[in-house]
Amino acid sequence: MKLLHAADLHIDSPLRGLASYEGAPAQELRTASRRALENLVELARTEDVDAVLLAGDIYDGDWLDYQTGLFFARQMSALGKAGIDVYLISGNHDAQSSITRRLRLPGNVRVFDTAQPQTFCDERLGLAVHGQGFARREVKDNLAVRYPAPLSGLFNVGLLHTALTGREGHEEYAPCKVGELQAKGYQYWALGHVHTREVVCEDPWIVFPGNIQGRHARETGPKGCTLVTVDDLQVTGVEHRDLDVARWEHLRVDVTGAEDLDEAATLVAKRLRDLPAERLHAVRVSLTGRTPAHLELNRERERLVNQIRLIATDLGALWVEKVRVETRPPDTPGEGTAGLLADLQRTARELRLDHGRLHDLVARSELLRKGLPADVAERGGIDPGDPQWLTRIAEEAMDLLAAMVAESRET
Repeated sequence: MKLLHAADLHIDSPLRGLASYEGAPAQELRTASRRALENLVELARTEDVDAVLLAGDIYDGDWLDYQTGLFFARQMSALGKAGIDVYLISGNHDAQSSITRRLRLPGNVRVFDTAQPQTFCDERLGLAVHGQGFARREVKDNLAVRYPAPLSGLFNVGLLHTALTGREGHEEYAPCKVGELQAKGYQYWALGHVHTREVVCEDPWIVFPGNIQGRHARETGPKGCTLVTVDDLQVTGVEHRDLDVARWEHLRVDVTGAEDLDEAATLVAKRLRDLPAERLHAVRVSLTGRTPAHLELNRERERLVNQIRLIATDLGALWVEKVRVETRPPDTPGEGTAGLLADLQRTARELRLDHGRLHDLVARSELLRKGLPADVAERGGIDPGDPQWLTRIAEEAMDLLAAMVAESRET
């Protein structure tokens, strides 16, 4: 048999902040989760899979209207017409929405209970799927410990939305240990919740497929599902298949030796041209290395950003989300300068730990406020409740001050 394992569809997940980026492909990114699900359905039909396993977070919480649920139902109906059954558990995001509990899905979709583990069997196929969905957003109980024993003579799958013992960037919901899953005796564990693909174990197979479509700049690289091939009740193949239609990338470009901003931009252009053209790429660019252009890059960030975005426009299906300057001056400062830089670095570290103090400093400083990135300035400056933005400003302020110190030494 063939099984297609996917999770974390997050259909119609909101893409916040795109309006502040001029030229952002908002429509393409806004519909990307839907197109990725359509790719999943097409892949299932093309590969002639026997069943689809969906390990939670189909939605992204409450729907704005019924169109989100109706779209999902239509895709499931298309699988049903192809003779493909779907096994589905709710995840923490699904549990937020009362609408998901009221909309009836097509008959080929098996939705697992949220109060206790449940088993669906397909004797003809030789498949038993065990699972339990989330009744509420925050499930801190070990759900897997109550899953039933495997059924003899069938291929047993455990369908579970979990972070295991913890994964960076994800709440530790439905916590459990790998050893506990192994002890159940199932041949395959189809996990969800973690957005990065990970083969946790191969005996038995315990797999996070990752989400099917990256939603922001921290969800980089290929996104998709896992195709599982089974022969004589044993897993004989586990393959990742791409489904994403828009791919987030973080390019770190070493501009060491670039004499000026134009040379640095040319090095960035070479890296951008290497990106495949078969899908839209949303790219964050970080310039690194020691370069004589360090001060110019910091002082003329706006020109740098727009020059790189113009290059991306000429290349086609490519959008530059952000440009960060993480370069350093080309040489080591003298003794006195080194002491000053050490003081600046110590102060920067302290500010990163004191968000209230950092916000007050930025609010009072005309120099720092003028240096805010355009997307922050358009939103009215710094949000004191957003530690990511505050930390970024601290880092960029440090870079600019270090560049000014280096220039003063040269003059």
